[in-house]
Amino acid sequence: MSLLRSLADRDRVFDFLVPAASPVDVRHGPILYLEDVTVSFDGFKAIDNLNLTIDDGELRCIIGPNGAGKTTMMDIITGKTRPDTGSVWFGSRHDLLMMNEPEIASLGIGRKFQKPTVFEALSVFENLELAMAADKRILPTLTARMSGEVRDRIEEGVDTIGLAALRDRPAGILSHGQKQWLEIGMLLMQRPRLLLVDEPVAGMTEQEMERTAELLTGLAGKQSVVVVEHDMGFVRSIARQVTVLHQGSVLAEGSMDQVASDPRVIEVYLGAEADADEEMV
Repeated sequence: MSLLRSLADRDRVFDFLVPAASPVDVRHGPILYLEDVTVSFDGFKAIDNLNLTIDDGELRCIIGPNGAGKTTMMDIITGKTRPDTGSVWFGSRHDLLMMNEPEIASLGIGRKFQKPTVFEALSVFENLELAMAADKRILPTLTARMSGEVRDRIEEGVDTIGLAALRDRPAGILSHGQKQWLEIGMLLMQRPRLLLVDEPVAGMTEQEMERTAELLTGLAGKQSVVVVEHDMGFVRSIARQVTVLHQGSVLAEGSMDQVASDPRVIEVYLGAEADADEEMV
């Protein structure tokens, strides 16, 4: 009974895990485009005239101080928050502001939150199987027969996230980092075109961080990946293009070396980060 209850809860948590709908047209532009986006909460501008472009297959890192608007930005992209003004497009055909959360997810936009949520009583393999099931109702999912093609996809997913040795072990025995990889794998089972990843290495060991870097850089080109992260060492290890948010808008953009040497970024973010690191020593 407790397992069935957890599965029912999980269905609600993973409402966004639905098969992809219509194709995304990127022939004439980027895969994601935010223009002049503004959203206010009780008079406070969480996002202020934000302009952001993500190319198809790109790995982009988003950094910035607390309150810069990073989470609100992802909420807007996934339909959780509606902006006051601006436009948000997925490819050249899909106006995300005209769609709800399930519809946006069906286009191929997956979001990984900071805290991993997996079925701890189920094996790694079963978690991935459940994530890719077309019919999300519990009984059809549990009683469905697996085709060879589906099994091959799951085995590929297990290999991608580096958990082949643990494929038949319950997810509850995994380390924090391994649970993060498993949840990324569950998202990948839906073949997203765009993957939003929120602070993936928080609480990880150095070895787990290295493996996470390999995983995310390996996804680039197959999916567009947007990573929000505070650990600058990790960002430097994966960054190709970095966007710095401050007070709800883009402060700087470029390579990690470019943004790290920008006096404005040092003043509002990197300088504060360095001071915090020194206090922890």
